[in-house]
Amino acid sequence: MKTPLPRQFALDISHTPKATLDNFLPGKDLALLSNLRSLVDSWVTKQSSSALDNPLNQRWIYWWGPEGSGRSHLLSAIENAAEQLEVEHFSLSPTEPISWVRLEEKMSFLGELTKPSVITVDDVDRLDERLVAALFRILNGVQASKAIHIFMAGRAAPASLELREDLRTRLGWGLIYQTHLLDDDEKIQALEQAAQARGLVLSPDVLPWLLNRFYRDMPNLMALMDALDSYSLETKRPVTLPLVRELLQSGQNTS
Repeated sequence: MKTPLPRQFALDISHTPKATLDNFLPGKDLALLSNLRSLVDSWVTKQSSSALDNPLNQRWIYWWGPEGSGRSHLLSAIENAAEQLEVEHFSLSPTEPISWVRLEEKMSFLGELTKPSVITVDDVDRLDERLVAALFRILNGVQASKAIHIFMAGRAAPASLELREDLRTRLGWGLIYQTHLLDDDEKIQALEQAAQARGLVLSPDVLPWLLNRFYRDMPNLMALMDALDSYSLETKRPVTLPLVRELLQSGQNTS
């Protein structure tokens, strides 16, 4: 049985670095990452000379993959890049329907602009009937626009989503990528990168032990890095295997 994350640290995100394209370990997703980096670089000028220089398939990307493959990290990284470059951006998800209403009210205005704006849509596979209709209208607006970029993510390829046929077809109008889970060596590399970003020094035996004893998906492993960061600061001790075992044991005792 895998060891759960201690409940008292699960929501402690005060030390969690923001998602960026630089702290995403691509593994088999290098083509997607490279494309996103090129698009972000193009926003620096904040101006598109013409619609012909800004084709739809370079402004419209959908990626899909299993939970833990970095789908949401990449969307957050795009949002953070847009914010840093002062590019207007809108984040949409099934849990915040009011955001969809606000965006639709601005679509006509955004569609006329030559400077880029950014829309991200997470968990496309979880949209209800009303939000599916909203996304359909938004995609029509993106298609007719000069410089709106839209990035969408879901758990399956468009053809396999349980959505209405006309929306599935539209999702495929742009570029489509699959995101992949990391193998064990790549997970260790990603966790080492996360530890370095948090200023954590891990003893060499910690990460291999965690992969054998803890949940192996990256969201849980990254949450544990945050918990270790907090616990190390609280106890003023380095992150060694005894400290990790103590933290995880405290989680079992409070469950």
